[in-house]
Amino acid sequence: MATYVLVHGAWHGSWCWQKLAPLIKAEGHVVDAVDLPGRGNDQTPISEMTLIKYAELVRQRIESAEEPVILVGHSLGGMVITQAAELVPRRIAILVYLTAFLPRDGQSLQQLSEGDHKALVRSNMIINKEQGSSIIAQHARREVFYGECNDEDVTFAVSRHVPESLAVIGTPVRITDQRAGSVRRFYIECLRDRAIGIDKQRKMYGARPCERVLTIDTDHSPFLSRPEELANHLLSLAR
Repeated sequence: MATYVLVHGAWHGSWCWQKLAPLIKAEGHVVDAVDLPGRGNDQTPISEMTLIKYAELVRQRIESAEEPVILVGHSLGGMVITQAAELVPRRIAILVYLTAFLPRDGQSLQQLSEGDHKALVRSNMIINKEQGSSIIAQHARREVFYGECNDEDVTFAVSRHVPESLAVIGTPVRITDQRAGSVRRFYIECLRDRAIGIDKQRKMYGARPCERVLTIDTDHSPFLSRPEELANHLLSLAR
């Protein structure tokens, strides 16, 4: 039995794993789908949403597990799991970057996203400087995130987006080879991703190599568009 801790991406919440989690639990594993600050029942204001707070919350969930966890980060969640790995490297068996940002020390999501000509995020982002937040225009969410999803899942997902903190997007990770760098890394790339283009995904794991790269021919949200295929990949890592 393994424990999977699932960390969602920007503008999303733990709801995004609703089709995936049962598939992993059915194989006898434990699944902990995290709501980062400002999601679900958490009332953290945007002004207090920071990358280190995100990582600290994930650290707490990791430490509450009975064994070292398989820590999965989607999209922005890749930044979060990287910083969390610096805090508790020995409590993490495997890091899994699910079409996620994969930073080196000193890199922020904002920096990593530059030059991604296949991504549709920046051109559809609505920024509220006064609030310190951003969100993707509702009309563009399907094309950006859910291009391979069915209508029911798209309707479910697009109505649940919440503002994301600009501070989180702009903050660089601070990691060392001795701690975060010592944890095994795997990457799951998604070929039809319009939020993080496949060329950008490959550039990131080329710069910070992973033990193994798995591939799904789908959009940015395989937990909705290809849950069985994603589950099989994640279950294979536990074996």
